[in-house]
Amino acid sequence: MNEPRGLSRDYGSTLLGAVDEGPRRQRIRIQLLLTTTIVGAQLIGIVVAISLALVGIPDPSFLRGDLVWVNFLALPVYIVCSLALGVLVGTVMTVRSLKWSMRDQVPTRDDARRTAWARRRLTALQALLWVGAAVMLGIWYGVVDPILIPKVVLIVLMSGIVVIAIVNIFVDVLLRPVYAKLMQAGFSVRGSSVRSRALSAWLIGTGVPLSGVFMVVLFAATSGRSSLVGVFVSVTVLVAVAAAVGLLAMFLFSWDVTGPIRNVQAGMSKVRGGDVSPAVDLVVYDASELGELQFGFNSMVAGLREQERVRDIFGRHVGRDVAAQALRSDPELGGAERTVAVIFVDVIGSTTLATEHTPTEVVAVLNRFFQQIVEAVETHRGLVNKFEGDAVLAIFGAPLEIDDPAGAALAASREIADRLARNVPELKAGIGVSFGTVVAGNVGAIQRFEFTVIGDPVNEGARLSEAAKEAPHLPFASERAVAAAGDDEARLWSPRTALVLRGRSAQTRIYTPTSRRTDSGSGRSEDHSAARGTP
Repeated sequence: MNEPRGLSRDYGSTLLGAVDEGPRRQRIRIQLLLTTTIVGAQLIGIVVAISLALVGIPDPSFLRGDLVWVNFLALPVYIVCSLALGVLVGTVMTVRSLKWSMRDQVPTRDDARRTAWARRRLTALQALLWVGAAVMLGIWYGVVDPILIPKVVLIVLMSGIVVIAIVNIFVDVLLRPVYAKLMQAGFSVRGSSVRSRALSAWLIGTGVPLSGVFMVVLFAATSGRSSLVGVFVSVTVLVAVAAAVGLLAMFLFSWDVTGPIRNVQAGMSKVRGGDVSPAVDLVVYDASELGELQFGFNSMVAGLREQERVRDIFGRHVGRDVAAQALRSDPELGGAERTVAVIFVDVIGSTTLATEHTPTEVVAVLNRFFQQIVEAVETHRGLVNKFEGDAVLAIFGAPLEIDDPAGAALAASREIADRLARNVPELKAGIGVSFGTVVAGNVGAIQRFEFTVIGDPVNEGARLSEAAKEAPHLPFASERAVAAAGDDEARLWSPRTALVLRGRSAQTRIYTPTSRRTDSGSGRSEDHSAARGTP
């Protein structure tokens, strides 16, 4: 839980402000909330103590004439002094421990240690004040009547437990912005665990009231002066106090615990929607197991983000369709027969290009050249399978099956010719289109292999691109490619010639786009509506 993380909108509560809030506003906010917490907890403890003393546990009674000086002089003075001391010393002591955060400084190891002890010292101060009250009031009331000592000590201690528990829970929430800065700076912070917070809530809502009920029954049984009605009234008051204080305790506990859970829940909702960007990362601000949950969420998102990055890079290297197929199943060596269309594009005069330009310039021009081809092929649902130096092999129909691979390849070849002539005029290329049955699959070794297609259409496409160099940027397609295409695309092509391609014994009838015909060496475009006979 010691890595810097991205920012969420708040620290699980609007009371704590936004994560990007300025240090001055955060200092004022923390001081105000800290003072309010101490004063509020002390007042709740005092109200609980008075309620128990007067109504909850009426016997033995404090309303006696010989206790006037204690009830109306010593007790009020102690309450005012201890409240002022608790607020002043508690606030100053805690703020001093957190001054590095309020000044927006990078924390040191000593700052981290002082911050970790800030909550403990504040809790210890409240405990000291209430233990001191138990001792002092026990002495004062005991001087008048020793039988009052057990009652006053137990009531003060029970009320003190309520105060300590409230302060402990609330300060844990209050220090979230500080904990977050420490953890972002690389320090490990240990706050109260979820179990200890639940125990504090139980002490407030159950432990103290049950102790009060036990005391009522005990005093009634030992004194013999309590009536059944009096016991009933006392227990009713204790139940009312338990309900009110217990509700407050459970609200504080749930507020403390559900803040980090809601942050994780909101983050998970974004991840389910496909967002794994750094904006989803949570700020880790809780110093308990809930902080580990936040940190675990961030680690999960980082893993998903890395997975998406690998998937993206993998798709760029081998093609997105090949990558998707490989991720869906366990790829194996070998392949299966598929009927595909192939486009082969080869640069004309690549040797001259390399001798007349620097390698950097050559790469820049080739990248522009390849960009046009990739965009055209992907527009027609094809796969750019290989960049072979200054040549490109594109496949239509594998690994992703499409309805009309031949038509898609022919349309893509026409678009490639138009794009290259318009956007990369300094390069000329031969474009060949073939169609037929190939073996499509993974070729290589088990340690390293790649997806490719092997078969006569690939060789024919390469030979057609060589022949097409006589008419740069004019696609040459085999007759079987045009015959396999749909009518809408096939009618855009017409016979040009018949050639015996290199490495073959029979002639191959070659088709070119009807609407765009460039004669060899002329550089002029002509419209041919009739088929040209073969020589």
